[in-house]
Amino acid sequence: MNNKKVWFITGAGRGMGVDIAKAALDAGHKVVATGRNIDKVTQAIGESADLLVVKLDVTNPADAGSAVKSVIDRFGRIDVLVNNAGNFYAGFFEELSPEDFRAQVETNLFGPVNVTRAVLPVMRAQRSGLVVTISSTAGISGGAFVSAYAASKFGVEGWIESLTPEVAPFGIRTMLVEPGFFRTELLTPESTSYAKPSIDDYAEKTRQTITAWNSMNGLQGGDPAKLAKALIQLASQDEPPLRWAAGADAVEDLEQKAQRLLAQADAYRDLSSSLALDDA
Repeated sequence: MNNKKVWFITGAGRGMGVDIAKAALDAGHKVVATGRNIDKVTQAIGESADLLVVKLDVTNPADAGSAVKSVIDRFGRIDVLVNNAGNFYAGFFEELSPEDFRAQVETNLFGPVNVTRAVLPVMRAQRSGLVVTISSTAGISGGAFVSAYAASKFGVEGWIESLTPEVAPFGIRTMLVEPGFFRTELLTPESTSYAKPSIDDYAEKTRQTITAWNSMNGLQGGDPAKLAKALIQLASQDEPPLRWAAGADAVEDLEQKAQRLLAQADAYRDLSSSLALDDA
């Protein structure tokens, strides 16, 4: 890929999306910064001749199509799509309402699906492009209190891993980014919604978890500006990594998951290997 590209970034009104947009502009790229509130996007990023701010609710396929048309009308191409927009519904599974669980998947999985579906025809016509999707270490390892969020991110992982060989013949690459804990706005009330407590058995653990997460907010060790600069560097490569563990804690999570999978595969190896038909 050439040095100067057109970057299309979702969720650019706050958090990591702002850092990625600024880093791309600083590197000399043209940037399309999108969000549900364009005033907030403009306020967060500032003004630049290389910046186009476009309204986009990622859960609305029509919005995605209109946003892509605006980009083509202005810049004529899309080289890097960054699926960054997302939110966080936290809580124990039994206390998460069906509506909230679906809303989580709608934003974090179907949101990037909608935008990518609108962008891929452009990239196929160009015979080039990079689809970057911000996943999470929760897309590698599930855990208590994050069942809806992990389900959405596991879905992202499987979708992108499957999409990769489909679009590779057209010069389109993909990259999953699995951040650990970064000092973003994910744990703020604007991004995180907690399930309403309704079951006594979970009450104390819920209180402890929310208290711990609130105390962590603003103190996470990862620097989102450094992540953004590293992402710009990786995106400039001819063959970006399919997965990038962002942060030392993310690397550790991936290593531990790999070790657990190997141990689980080996634990019942003989039984698992004895299931063929006798006449096979």
